[in-house]
Amino acid sequence: MVQRVATDERPFETPSSDESGLGRSDSPTDDSEPEAALAVPPDGGWGWVVVFASFMCNMIVDGIIFSSGLMLKPIGDHFHVTGSVVAPVNSLLSGFYLLAGPFVSALANKYGFRVVTILGCVISSVAFALSYYATSVIYLYIVYGVIGGIGLCMIYTSSVLTVGFYFERWRALATGLSLCGSGVGTFVFAPVTKMLIDKYSWDTTLLVLAGLILLCVIFGAMFKPIKPVRVTLADQNEEDNSRRHEEAVEKLNSMLKLHNKLDSGISMPAEMRFTNKVSPHTWMGVANNTRYPTAEEVFKGSNSHLSRRSSATAGTLKNHLGNKPLFIAVPVAEKDEQEDSNSNIDNAEPLIASSIKVVPREARPRRSHADLVARPFYRDDIFFGGSLARLPQYTSRTSLGYHMAVTHVPTQEDAQEETSGKCRLCPEAVKRALATMLDVSLFRSPTFNILAVSGFFTMLGFFTPYYYMEKRAMIHGVDSTTAVWLISSIGIFNIVGRIACGLVSSMPKVSPLWLNNIALSAGGIATIFSGLSYNLTYQFGYTAIFGLAVACFASLRSILVVEYIGLEQLTNSFGLFLLFQGLGAVLSAPISGALYDLTDGYDVSFYVSGAFILFSAVMCYPVDYISRWEKTRNKLTNSQKA
Repeated sequence: MVQRVATDERPFETPSSDESGLGRSDSPTDDSEPEAALAVPPDGGWGWVVVFASFMCNMIVDGIIFSSGLMLKPIGDHFHVTGSVVAPVNSLLSGFYLLAGPFVSALANKYGFRVVTILGCVISSVAFALSYYATSVIYLYIVYGVIGGIGLCMIYTSSVLTVGFYFERWRALATGLSLCGSGVGTFVFAPVTKMLIDKYSWDTTLLVLAGLILLCVIFGAMFKPIKPVRVTLADQNEEDNSRRHEEAVEKLNSMLKLHNKLDSGISMPAEMRFTNKVSPHTWMGVANNTRYPTAEEVFKGSNSHLSRRSSATAGTLKNHLGNKPLFIAVPVAEKDEQEDSNSNIDNAEPLIASSIKVVPREARPRRSHADLVARPFYRDDIFFGGSLARLPQYTSRTSLGYHMAVTHVPTQEDAQEETSGKCRLCPEAVKRALATMLDVSLFRSPTFNILAVSGFFTMLGFFTPYYYMEKRAMIHGVDSTTAVWLISSIGIFNIVGRIACGLVSSMPKVSPLWLNNIALSAGGIATIFSGLSYNLTYQFGYTAIFGLAVACFASLRSILVVEYIGLEQLTNSFGLFLLFQGLGAVLSAPISGALYDLTDGYDVSFYVSGAFILFSAVMCYPVDYISRWEKTRNKLTNSQKA
């Protein structure tokens, strides 16, 4: 049985540290063994409750975002302003919904998804409620747009990322189901918002929406943190445990029949990235997360010391594992309760259960600071929403080996902040997440620059159909009820697109790049020609194409980054992507509103919007060739340096 191990009350032992201050000894001794805390997904159980909660949060947040365009005209009429003046009310809401992503992620890294979600619910709900008392459009810019957008970002970011934290084998399915809430929200909230505006007013509608946002407090409370597991080398110095050691060998033999290798491993880079020295591009005072060692690298650094172990059984185990250490995983808990030990063996199922052994607390005191902290953004795959089977890091390892390979260890300062309970203005976990997500050194990559600028142009055209399709249809004779359902139909096809894109992109022979390019090209061309006819069949056909296109764009971004830039750069890429896309969202509605004021119609706005989306697709056409050229150049550069 796996026994819970209580957190040791005594202060940290200070290991010999390198000049970086990481607090890790590069030369472990028998008195200082490497340990790490890993958040291993349960791949089910409470995870499906988290999927439901995430679905509901996405439904409410995206439903509000994508139907908010219905309030532009009532707000403009109320304050007697033009379309270009009122447009930033919505564009700031959707823009800060993205722009705040890196900063919200940094908070979640320190305080967890549950706390950030609940705090976001309170902030956005209060902002929407205070908007009821708006006295000017400027007031709405700040309260509704900026503050409300930040609050919604806190809900959305946490609800999306926490699903991936709970799933491994079923991550693609679970993430897809939760994100379907976006399409359902668009489908439901468009007619509901229209009904509330017609029956009451735009300001009363905001009060109702504020109440709905508060429901996310309930769903956010369901984001229960995952208890990390402690991974360590086996301490086999007690001769009276020989019987249990022999059983462990038998279990390992059985395990090795199923797994030819416990872990394929990655050799340590030549520069031994065990440093948190400030690089020239690091502005937060700490380095990019990838410059810290992974749990795998820490353990590999200790392999040469395994032969020093005095236990005969340890030597036997070494013979079976070659140079691989025996890992032990035990849940980290706050209390050492014997009665809980029997009920928690199943919680370790994602690990190789046959290699899990009991280590008595008194026989294995904590020797490092790393076993207390398991931060979500210290994982390289936190933003990856596709199937892990697409990752060579996953397919070449066992489950435990994969989690060790993608989890970077915390610094000593980070762990000490966790246990001290002192409030700091900018904790280490926040600074490290920001330094990772906003590391501008990635701009040296041509492939990244193309994908980032492409995302900017996509978002320039993304929101125009959501904001202005209903108004354009009504100008051309479509009744108001039917016009609203055009927005709802985008939500329906968004759901279909996410499911279909997930299935197609999981096929090994299907290129996610070309799937993305075809979808965006079709969406851009359809938007350009969407005003040729206002026949309902034609208009609903356009919404189908557009809904499928935006679904593919949203679903494939993380897959494209991993394929062409690398998993280790995924968090950095997404942090900068959010800034590019947020800026595009901020500018989208004002550009369309200004074009409406100049032309007294929405046709030109849709032409320009479609051109932006089409251009974003065309930019990505040569990404495959540029990526290969870049990788070849980097190999030549590295070989010359060597």
